[in-house]
Amino acid sequence: MKYKSTEVSTFLDELKHPFRIEIEELREIILSSDARISENIKWNGPNYIVSNEDRITMRVQPPKQIQLIFHRGAKVLEIPKEKIIEDDSGLLLWKTNDRAIATFRNLAEIEINRINLNEIVKKWIHATIA
Repeated sequence: MKYKSTEVSTFLDELKHPFRIEIEELREIILSSDARISENIKWNGPNYIVSNEDRITMRVQPPKQIQLIFHRGAKVLEIPKEKIIEDDSGLLLWKTNDRAIATFRNLAEIEINRINLNEIVKKWIHATIA
């Protein structure tokens, strides 16, 4: 697994977020899903990149839940005719065929969905990185 970014850890230390344990669990799941993933801070939250391409952003505000936004970066791209990946778990709420959100309200939801989330991250990276 890649190491957690000092930049992200410092940002979270200063944020004093009530869901810090949940955020750390999500960081671990994402970073362990694909060796190419690294993290930084973008859009006021932890952001996950592969080859300088933004792919997953953690929405930590407002602090009542944590959301993972699965996307293909900030540039506007043609939206595919079908969803980028299959998600049999139902964890993803699709906004468009290339943008989806996973929402977690507590640690139990993360733990129950750990395997599914790990698979979603793997599939998302594979499908969105050329």
